[in-house]
Amino acid sequence: MKKSILSLLCAVLAFAGTAQDSLDYRLYDFVFSASRWCQENESQPVKVSRISFEEANAFNPQTAADLLGLNGEVFIQKSQYGGGSPMIRGFATNRLLYSIDGVRMNNAIFRSGNLQNVISLDPFAIDGTEVLFGPGAVCYGSDAIGGAMVFRTIQPHLSTNSRAIVNGSATLRTATASNELTTHLHIGAGWRRWALLTSITSTSFGDLEQGTHGPDEYIMPYIVVPGINADGNVEDIVTVNKDKRKQTPSGYSQLNLMQKVRYVPGAEWNIEYAFHWSETSEYARYDRHQRMRNGKPRYAEWNYGPQKWIMNHLRVEHSPGHALYDSLRLNVALQRFEESRISRDLNKPLSETQSEKVDAWSANIDFLKEPAKGLAISYGAEFIQNNVRSKGVATDITTNECSSMAARYPKAQWYSAGAYAQADWHVTRRLNLAAGVRYNHYRIESDFSTAGYAVPFAHSQTASAGNISGNVGLNWRPTSGWLLRVNYARGFRAPNVDDMGKLFDSADGCVTVPNPALKPEYADNIELGIARHFGSFLKADVTAYYTRLDNAIVRRDYTFNGSQTMEYGGEMCRVQALQNVAVANVYGVQLAVDARLSVRFYAEVRLNWQRGREELDNGYSSPSRHAAPAFGRLAVGYRHERLNVELFSSFQAECSAGDMPEEEKEKTEIYALDADGNAYSPAWATVNMRASYGFTGGLSLNVTLENITDRRYRPYSCGISTPGRNLTASIRYDF
Repeated sequence: MKKSILSLLCAVLAFAGTAQDSLDYRLYDFVFSASRWCQENESQPVKVSRISFEEANAFNPQTAADLLGLNGEVFIQKSQYGGGSPMIRGFATNRLLYSIDGVRMNNAIFRSGNLQNVISLDPFAIDGTEVLFGPGAVCYGSDAIGGAMVFRTIQPHLSTNSRAIVNGSATLRTATASNELTTHLHIGAGWRRWALLTSITSTSFGDLEQGTHGPDEYIMPYIVVPGINADGNVEDIVTVNKDKRKQTPSGYSQLNLMQKVRYVPGAEWNIEYAFHWSETSEYARYDRHQRMRNGKPRYAEWNYGPQKWIMNHLRVEHSPGHALYDSLRLNVALQRFEESRISRDLNKPLSETQSEKVDAWSANIDFLKEPAKGLAISYGAEFIQNNVRSKGVATDITTNECSSMAARYPKAQWYSAGAYAQADWHVTRRLNLAAGVRYNHYRIESDFSTAGYAVPFAHSQTASAGNISGNVGLNWRPTSGWLLRVNYARGFRAPNVDDMGKLFDSADGCVTVPNPALKPEYADNIELGIARHFGSFLKADVTAYYTRLDNAIVRRDYTFNGSQTMEYGGEMCRVQALQNVAVANVYGVQLAVDARLSVRFYAEVRLNWQRGREELDNGYSSPSRHAAPAFGRLAVGYRHERLNVELFSSFQAECSAGDMPEEEKEKTEIYALDADGNAYSPAWATVNMRASYGFTGGLSLNVTLENITDRRYRPYSCGISTPGRNLTASIRYDF
């Protein structure tokens, strides 16, 4: 597989070098994520990847997680169909940061396990996406260790004259592998000073069908039908799964709403209010449904309750040319997160529900000043408060009687405050320098009297700490067409309520308990990038990086109330807790090649290779859990007027049993097994084709045939297989 990839890459470069009829290659994209302000991408000493509104429309991703995975530079893990947890440069979950229209989405219960919060975002309402690779702590504070994902939603447009304008778009989409039905509509109206925008998206997915050809271990041989017999006792029926391609249960539905109001009182001001609302149906965590105990399925039910996200967001922008700033941007937001977990063991009457609500207040103000030609200084401050409420309820499904049980979290408040300054200096026409510094302070106040279980410490716990992070880098263009960049950045992650106060079963036979003594973890990252433009038809970009994570927060064996075991979920479990007891190292290389082979033909290559090692408590080390095997994307396409056709392949290298992280080796239910019965992740590659055509009058058609060879495969660490041969079709009307 590696030889075929290299051969294809060489062929692309050779063909590009002989291309005579080239079109203009866009050398200077503009990005926001590196500094929070619009700047040329190639003036930044860090790698930033962009996914435009047009690219997203061409592929019609089902979720915002799928949107991030479009260009082959972000690895997406899924434990269930209703999910998507990005992995960037060997880091994932709460070591990555999500930003929506300048508002931090990460909250105090973002966990170290796989996250699916990104699916709350509506891909139809996203105007552009940027991925900032590497620590972004100066601009974004805690959590931006592996990178930051910055989303910008579509904006309402003002009229340029006295006449009102109306515009919008409607989309209908379906997919065969899950019997998907998606409808989307957004409509805007604009006047000289006022503008409105309304967006609504409704999506329904059935149980996902996997491919025909692949490992038998990915086939779940049974289906559990929950039930109560005539005597009123629980009698769950385990039946044979007759349709081995269908992954039951995995379907779900989702509704997204967005309302924006924009007011421009004068040339120097812009005021916007946005309301976002997202809710999923209840949906199964498919990987847990594959767990066995004593030769039978462990669970009759294991579902996530409806995932809700609400955001009220006010943005004020001012550009007066003031002595202290040229531009000011203020974001004030209130977010509400609601989620729950519902599980019941096979043939047991108690259904256990742990539910959480988080109210997240945030305010950040950013300034931009250009005191001299070629010098830009950005600075700002941020304050965040999260209020966490959690409860546990056990319900006897035979009598509907409810009783209290242990909550997942204590009642808690999480605070963070920070201030930063960053300078970008064009020293000469060929040399750019960038440097920044940030001070951040966090505080956690927890009340374990509400947790529903005894703890070996005082009920009231307070933790706080301050830290400094920074970055320094340069871009150098030694000759025309060459770009060299080097950057050092220090990031951090402050422990949150999930780290310090969680009680849950992390794996069969293990329970994770609270540890209020946690401290922040720190990441030092250095990267070197080389880009080369070959005329206007080819660009190659290679980035090498190394990250060292000190004081790493990892799960290790622990004692609780003086014991190494405790009863949880009806069984005796080994006690574990998150602790600052490890050092992790991640290094890798990213390659991006874009070729314009002629006016109408293009080719793209994305390759990502990374390795990570993490200390174990026995003195040995293990591969890092979130350092995915080598992966990427190859594509060759044709564009002519309204027609776009692309043949592309996504792929992943094998992760052998010997290269599997220690905590993944035990998850034999979600992996293939080698000849010795050990879990591993096989290599895979898909062949796909898409075509889109824009008719006159604003109508467009998009058709994609995915996984043409009908492979049955699972990306590394995934608990559910990807779609088998899948035909996706959408029709869109812009007005």
